[in-house]
Formats: sequence, structure tokens, C-alpha cells
Amino acid sequence: MSEIPEGLRYTEEHEYLTATDESGVYQIGITDYAQGELGDVVYVELPTVGESFEKKATFGTIEAVKAVSDLFCPVAGEIVAVNESLDDDPSLVNSDPYGAGWMLRLRVGDQATVDALLDAAAYKALVGE
Repeated sequence: MSEIPEGLRYTEEHEYLTATDESGVYQIGITDYAQGELGDVVYVELPTVGESFEKKATFGTIEAVKAVSDLFCPVAGEIVAVNESLDDDPSLVNSDPYGAGWMLRLRVGDQATVDALLDAAAYKALVGE
């Protein structure tokens, strides 16, 4: 059974958003369910700070032993940080997807787009847990 923490927002593409200490900035990564489906992550390609993405635009790729998948931006915004630790240790996505395995921090222009994402109960229903 996957860990699906309360208080986060989720997408149907299995990304999550969690608020940071900075107003309007959210930390983004893939869910525990997604990392479990992918298997052992061996490489993560992330964008550079300052790039902007529209909702559902591809912002990078994640490579696991059994698949390569696109990463989708859950909401429109500007990248303010990327997790450079994943360059040296992409397995952090597997071991701690909601902590050390985060991928990027995004400054969101429209809070309503975050509020419109799935809550934990809706995401649990989506993945059948």
C-alpha cells in the first residue's frame, strides 16, 4: 500500500505539490505510488531554475530500470529551485519521495489552480487504495 499523506495536492499523472515556507512556492515530486510503479529510479532529468512551464507541460523525465516516463508540471509556474541531490542519488525518489526525493520548487501564479488539484482522498480513489 502506498503512502498518500494528507494536506498535499495530487495530479492524475501522479505528481504531488506541498506548500513550502515561501508564499506561493510549492515543492513538487512524484508520489509514493508512482515510484513504486516505476521501480528503481536510475536517472532524473530536471529543468533549470528560471524556466517557466504551463500546466501539464513536460518539465523533465525520470528513468527507472523498467521504464522512462515524462514528468508533467501540475500547474503553471516558474522554477525557483531544483533538487540537485538527485543528480548523484536518483534513488532518493524511491526511498523518500515526499522528502529528500523532491524534484523542484515552483512559484505558482494562480493559487486556485493548486486548490483545484486532487486531495488525498480523491488521489486514493484514483489509485484504488
